[in-house]
Amino acid sequence: MFIIFLLIGISVTVAAAFLGAFLWAVRSGQYDDDYTPAVRMLFENEVPDNKKPAAKAD
Repeated sequence: MFIIFLLIGISVTVAAAFLGAFLWAVRSGQYDDDYTPAVRMLFENEVPDNKKPAAKAD
């Protein structure tokens, strides 16, 4: 019976730790901008027009 109370105590401690980490992440601004990181990968590797490889004329 003691193990049940021990496991409940451990699980409540782990849940409180995750809740604290989540609240810290929200307050530090981790979730302020959820749109830009999703589309950033689409615009990072744009090649300027003067550096495009020349097409071979055969």
